[in-house]
Amino acid sequence: MSPYGQIFTEKTLQTIFPPERTEAFFEALFGDAEEGSYDIALAFAGSHGQDLDFELKLIQRPGKCLACNLTYGLPQVFSRHPIINMNGIADAVARAAGAPSADWKLGNTREISRELHVIPLTISLA
Repeated sequence: MSPYGQIFTEKTLQTIFPPERTEAFFEALFGDAEEGSYDIALAFAGSHGQDLDFELKLIQRPGKCLACNLTYGLPQVFSRHPIINMNGIADAVARAAGAPSADWKLGNTREISRELHVIPLTISLA
């Protein structure tokens, strides 16, 4: 396991992106958190040099549909939504890694299964 894998444990990732943020996102989007069709979780996927690979996992909620047409536009939405707060996520990752700052980039949504889609997130440490 890389040193970053030891830093970005499940507990740390839930501190950086708490489960309550999904509820707040859907509350802002629909006025009711129960209307959301997925939960969002941050996962560490590896590293290469100063680039850290994460995933924003979109996990289908029971009885809901995780349709591609709902998730493919999310990188653009997440990149500017204040509740998702990509700059805050990158800053928290940088602090956890002991770096002064970081830049971030979201990739395109990938369908892993009907119940799981992921949005790649690369955080480059300064």
